[in-house]
Amino acid sequence: MEYFPPALENLVEQFAKLPGVGHKSAQRLAFYVLSLPEEEALAFAQAIAGAKAAIHCCPICQNLTEGDGPCAICSSPKRDPSLICVVADPKDVVALERAREYGGLYHVLHGVISPMNHIGPDDLHIKSLVQRAAGGEVKEIIMATNPDTEGETTAMYLSRLLKPFPVKVTRLAYGIPVGSHLEYADDATLMRALEGRQEM
Repeated sequence: MEYFPPALENLVEQFAKLPGVGHKSAQRLAFYVLSLPEEEALAFAQAIAGAKAAIHCCPICQNLTEGDGPCAICSSPKRDPSLICVVADPKDVVALERAREYGGLYHVLHGVISPMNHIGPDDLHIKSLVQRAAGGEVKEIIMATNPDTEGETTAMYLSRLLKPFPVKVTRLAYGIPVGSHLEYADDATLMRALEGRQEM
């Protein structure tokens, strides 16, 4: 990229660090940003800096929030405080909220246990979950980590950790996706679907 000015090369490199953005996409984004009117480019940069400065973790659930107090979900009187859904990332909260079926609170771990990536239990927001379970108000904790090896390992670790508390620990049911065919389901999915069967 010797034919690019150093400032443009740096911009391309920064865009390439984003997840799912390859080198060519990074170049397109960089050229797009350069083509913006100056005020729009500055507004874009200020939005990034402003979000980085203003957004932090909720002191209760560790979800992303703005302001000093708890997030909108934790401070809502319509939420059931006896129910906590444990998720790996803030984007998982968005996915569950989209379904509009869950009325409890959340706890965001900000990752999963992953020895390959050098992420252990101490790197996650587990201690605050245990404190919430020990508080006495929580009756059920739902493990909603992904159904992959790391998600399952994290869920099993947490369930063992929460055993001493008078809390029911459950796991999201997994099975055949709506609209799919049995012949295309893998063995693990079929096993989960059979285990999670319900009375009609």
